[in-house]
Amino acid sequence: MDTVTQRSAKRLVLRMSYGKDNFAADRRAANKVIAAAPEVILMARENRGFIQRAVRFLAREAGIRQFLDIGSGLPTQGNVHEIAQAEAPDARVVYVDNDPKVLARSRALKTTEAKNTSVITADLREPDVILNHPDTRAQIDFDQPMAILLVAVLHFIDDETDPYGIVAHLRDAMAPGSYLVINHATADPRPDNAGGAREVYKNTKYPATHRTHHQVERFFDGVDLIDPGVVCISEWRPDTETDITPEEVWIIGGVGRKPTVD
Repeated sequence: MDTVTQRSAKRLVLRMSYGKDNFAADRRAANKVIAAAPEVILMARENRGFIQRAVRFLAREAGIRQFLDIGSGLPTQGNVHEIAQAEAPDARVVYVDNDPKVLARSRALKTTEAKNTSVITADLREPDVILNHPDTRAQIDFDQPMAILLVAVLHFIDDETDPYGIVAHLRDAMAPGSYLVINHATADPRPDNAGGAREVYKNTKYPATHRTHHQVERFFDGVDLIDPGVVCISEWRPDTETDITPEEVWIIGGVGRKPTVD
């Protein structure tokens, strides 16, 4: 299995539920992870719900009109621009992914033709490339509040690459009053299943790195966490009551706001 397919499979099982717009090769790759940890399908669906609730909160309650979604993965239903623009038609969105298939698929699905929406090919490990990309600069005014989404992507950045430094760099580029949306896989609730999923990718270019609750909270240094803080994503402002447990969905996340200057 090639590295691009492996990366797509990771995003498939951790960012999306199955749908007609996923590649057959990605589904085959994802099956290996599903065999090791069957709950990843539920995790993918809950992950999509977390994104949608967070974006709806940002657009509706926080008044955010600029979104930078890094590690966006293949387009599916209920994308960031669809949720944001349903609340605020003038919302602007830039999708970022290091897989060229994402850009090609976005063009095929007309995502790039959506109003105030761009898709660029870039890598989270090179944040300045993302921040200074002409398409980013055309959509995002960094002097105004914005939101940066790092959803189901930081666990593919190993410690040697300094993920905390990358997040801090992105945070520092945002204006006060901006928001940071992060979620991350953790082995804390289900170490055996998480370890099995991690084993599938240990020899790939981007093996998964599970981090503890405390380690994930560190990504929010310099911002004020929005209630309820860093929790199982199913528990972050759910639309309805849920009985899903952290043992079933071992992804935790939250939303933080960069303080304004007094």
